[in-house]
This record gives sequence, structure tokens and C-alpha cells, in this order.
Amino acid sequence: MRRKVFDKLVSAGGALMVVVLLVAGGLAMWGYSFANTDVHNQLAAQKITFPTATELAHPQPFSTTKFSEITPGMVPYLRPYAGQAVVTGHEAELYADQFINVHLAEIGGGKSYAQLSAAAMALPRGSAAYTAAEQTVQTVFQGTTLRGLLLEAYGFSIFGQIALIGGIACFVLAGLMAILVGLGLWHARRTREDVEVLTSKVTQAKAA
Repeated sequence: MRRKVFDKLVSAGGALMVVVLLVAGGLAMWGYSFANTDVHNQLAAQKITFPTATELAHPQPFSTTKFSEITPGMVPYLRPYAGQAVVTGHEAELYADQFINVHLAEIGGGKSYAQLSAAAMALPRGSAAYTAAEQTVQTVFQGTTLRGLLLEAYGFSIFGQIALIGGIACFVLAGLMAILVGLGLWHARRTREDVEVLTSKVTQAKAA
């Protein structure tokens, strides 16, 4: 095969790869934009806000006898977002793990909703202990549900971030491939018509 033809064929294949990478990159960026916008809109509709700076300035240590709205452990995580609305996946994760989850541990004594529910069901129906346990169960259920929804939004945002990275990688590879295609075409123009490539020794001997 003539080297000039070979260079053109390889360059054409490279040009096709550039198109494929550009399309893949465009789709990945669209996926990122969709995920990012959807997470923002869904969270904004919930109108959840972080505690204010004033609230964070007076944390109370964890106590089994008194509920603490703000504990010292929350402050380093929540202070940068004091008073702000929860509208991103990262913020949703912080609110879920560093605020709601701490309250769930306080209210439920570190037990999950399933454990608390089972313990409540074992108590005599209608008793004061059963009523108090059921109230705790319902509170933990609501908190666990909200935490799960926020963490789901966070997980969806991570898929968006992965799509963003993938899109950037596709565009970078497309750029590199475009350079190689240009070099291939440049080399084809400089190559003489009689130059052969991928020719076996037997064929070369017969030609001689």
C-alpha cells in the first residue's frame, strides 16, 4: 500500500474518532447540566436552610436528658454555609450527615428506625411507654426519610460530576486526536507517490 494512501486512511479514521469523541463529550456535558439543574431545583423547592451564624455561635454538647439543636461537632461543617439554602448535592450531604443524622442519634439513642420500631411494638399497647416510644419512632422515621432524600440528591449530583469529568476528558482527547489527524494529513502531503508501506519482503523482492 502506498504510504500516502495509508496516511489518508488513518487520518480519516482519526477524524471519525474526533467526531465520536465530540458527540460523547457533548452528551456527557448535557448529562451534567441536567443533573446539576435538577438537583438544584429539587432542593430549592424544599426551602431547607442551614442554621444561622447566631445559632451556630451557641452550640450545646450532646445530652441524653436535653435535646441540643446545635452540637459542637456540627459547627466546623455548617459554619461555612450558615443561613444559606441547601441547593447543591454537597450541601445536601452536609445537612443530612452533619445535622439531621446527629439529631437522629440524639433522639433515637443511636438506634435505627427499624430497631426503635421493633422496640416500640414490644411494649404494651396504650401504655405511656408505648405512646412515648411511638412518638420517637415517628420523629426518627421523618428524619430518616428526609435524610435519605437529601443523600439521594447528593448521589445524583455525583453522577453529574462524573459526567462533567467524562465530558472534559472526551473534549481533551478529541483535541489531541485532531492534532494527530492534522499531522497525518501534513505527512501525507509531504510523502512521495511511490513510497510504499506495510509491504512484505516477498512483494518487495518481486518488485525488484
